Amino acid sequence: MKAIYIDGHGGNDVVQIGDRAKPPRHAGEVRLRMQASTLNQVDLYMRNSGAGITHQLPQTMGIEGFGHVAECDANSGFKVGDAVVIHPSISCGQCEFCQRGDDVLCSRISFIGEHRDGAWSEYLTVPARNVLLAPSYLTAVEAAALAVTHLTAWRMLVTQGQLKAGQTVLVFGIGGGVSVAALQLAKAMGARVIVTSRHAHKLERAKDMGAELGIHTPKENVVKSVMAFTGKRGVDLVIENVGEAVWADAMKSLVRGGRLVTCGATSGDQPPADLRRIFIRQLQIFGSTLGNLQEFKDLLAFCEQHQIRPVIDRVFPMEHVREALDVMSRAEQFGKIALTLHEAR
Repeated sequence: MKAIYIDGHGGNDVVQIGDRAKPPRHAGEVRLRMQASTLNQVDLYMRNSGAGITHQLPQTMGIEGFGHVAECDANSGFKVGDAVVIHPSISCGQCEFCQRGDDVLCSRISFIGEHRDGAWSEYLTVPARNVLLAPSYLTAVEAAALAVTHLTAWRMLVTQGQLKAGQTVLVFGIGGGVSVAALQLAKAMGARVIVTSRHAHKLERAKDMGAELGIHTPKENVVKSVMAFTGKRGVDLVIENVGEAVWADAMKSLVRGGRLVTCGATSGDQPPADLRRIFIRQLQIFGSTLGNLQEFKDLLAFCEQHQIRPVIDRVFPMEHVREALDVMSRAEQFGKIALTLHEAR
């Protein structure tokens, strides 16, 4: 079968498109004929170094996807041809975290496209529990986008951030997949949303999607803008995946007792702690990554209810994956960059 894989670490020279063995299918697993996927920051990380993630080369890339069931057990709950999306984390089902229903914290977790072969191939085999029916109103690339960025944003907003209707949330770095997903979901939940960006055109796109305020960070002070908008109160929740470069502004933008949820550190992972502000104002800081299976089910139901469509910036055929990776590395996109893996039948 055709697949996109890395045979080393570095730049696009290690990204190959060629034949790899079709994955075997065992009892309890589903073989999928993949059709679409989208790019995520971890794809760049795996290409560049993959440091700290146990894996073997060569390895097929891609941590999410949409496809059709090609083969399954009779009692799997699926039938051949079903349109499905993948939950990318394979958990053990036995550790204390799995037993309490938070499988994303599994002590023996493995992610497709990180610890094991990924979704950028014509076929993929995963446990049946990691397969869910795709929302019928979405295109293939829209459905593929839900499993990472929208699920990550969902856990950040709902589980960790406890966002309620009428509250105000500050989303840093609008344009990236998680940030755009957070804007979409927060608006559907009835929240007011403030966004930041270095790019004026991305702020305009965000306002068109319902953001009440856009802060152009090269020219405007984030904290002053937030305080002016909220009447010197501050926001209830901060959603950020930038890290060190925005940490001080994020902390100073929170209301007393406010919550900050972080899922990334693209600008650095050693921000100033600002401990006095944390304990005097009783701020809450949460780390968050992806989401568990139940959260994915809840997200899919919420998207269906509100007819949420992931924002797709552009779509590349799998033969142009290197160009797609270059676009992501330059942070040019607003929303998701997608790949088509197999033409629909």
